[in-house]
Amino acid sequence: MPIRIPSKLPAFEILKSEGVNVMSNSDADRQDIRPLKIGLLNLMPLKIQTENQFSRLIGSTPLQIELTLIRMSEHKSKHTSNDHMNSFYKSFDEIKDQKFDGLIITGAPIEHLKFNEVTYWSELKNIFDWTQTNVHSTFGVCWGGMAMINHFHGVDKHLLNKKIFGCHRCQVTDPTSRFLTGFSDDLVIPVSRWTENKTSEILNAGLNILIDSETSGPCLVEDEKHNALYIFNHFEYDKETLKQEYDRDIENNTPINIPMNYYPDDDPQKPPLNKWRSHAHLLYGNWINQIYQTTPFDIKKIGY
Repeated sequence: MPIRIPSKLPAFEILKSEGVNVMSNSDADRQDIRPLKIGLLNLMPLKIQTENQFSRLIGSTPLQIELTLIRMSEHKSKHTSNDHMNSFYKSFDEIKDQKFDGLIITGAPIEHLKFNEVTYWSELKNIFDWTQTNVHSTFGVCWGGMAMINHFHGVDKHLLNKKIFGCHRCQVTDPTSRFLTGFSDDLVIPVSRWTENKTSEILNAGLNILIDSETSGPCLVEDEKHNALYIFNHFEYDKETLKQEYDRDIENNTPINIPMNYYPDDDPQKPPLNKWRSHAHLLYGNWINQIYQTTPFDIKKIGY
């Protein structure tokens, strides 16, 4: 079954050209199926790129997905046109009375700020609390995951001396997890961040680390109490995303290392390879499947 998105959303034609099964709202309305309602709270500056990345992953399962794009009510995007935001996004105030089977909260390039220095922190904390009554399962990504784990458990992020940047090897630490069905023991995932979460602090909070790395620290954490996953790295990245970040920093004369284990022979002149795509689809497919298996048929019963 396809992902249901507006036919004029840029992701519609992009995903269709890639062979992802997409369906317009008008076509979906003709099917007598209750789709899974998934929200994407998009905190990234390049909204369209992020929409494409997550739509690609959640649109590859056998289930019909109805995607809702969500923005902060108190924050205005500087890098995406007002027309796009007004056409395709709903503010949190507009959707807060709705129920969702799943919600993805993206990262944001504000790692250098303390959480309480973020301009929309107060509203974001309200959203975190709202997920406990209106969302069946929440997936916090990178800074979004760090913010959630801090809000619910007081686990803080720690600044690093240099950016963790590249494709880091990770190991599955809980092979019995229903979210890791089909995973190999060893895998690669893109990492791009200036902060980290400490293993000891996560474990002291009573949380389960599902994927870990000797070079980049905890990767994927399960929070059963709040029915949430926190991932601190970027399975959703396209093949070129790290290259774009690297090229941008080089152009701006920002000190940056060549992303590790990304370019063949560590040569930026060679095209990068996507080494994480299969595990990315596995993880998000497993998450969607678990939502389908456990969410109430009557969506109004979520939170009860």
